[in-house]
Amino acid sequence: MVIPALADIHADDGDRVARDQISVAVTAGRLEYNDGASQVFEPDGNTTYVEAGRPTRGEWSVDDDGHFCSFWPPSYRASYELRWTVENGAITGLRFVELSGGAEFVGHYRPVH
Repeated sequence: MVIPALADIHADDGDRVARDQISVAVTAGRLEYNDGASQVFEPDGNTTYVEAGRPTRGEWSVDDDGHFCSFWPPSYRASYELRWTVENGAITGLRFVELSGGAEFVGHYRPVH
């Protein structure tokens, strides 16, 4: 499945998402994580994470160092390095690697219903 918004981006699996591509990367489609949760990132910096049918609203941004940042009220903040997931030459998702601790979350693009 080719994601239209990413058609002009050429990447290898594991390549870091460039700072100027982060907004396009996260808003290109709904991401589904390995645990069944899903997330949609809006161009205005809002995001909705859905786990077990329960939505949670947060915010996302890109810092000056080119890291993806998230904020979940009232006080949770995290920063990530984003890496492309590429299969058979096509971008299929994103890896979020947390800067503090190195936890990794893998999301695969899915059609928005």
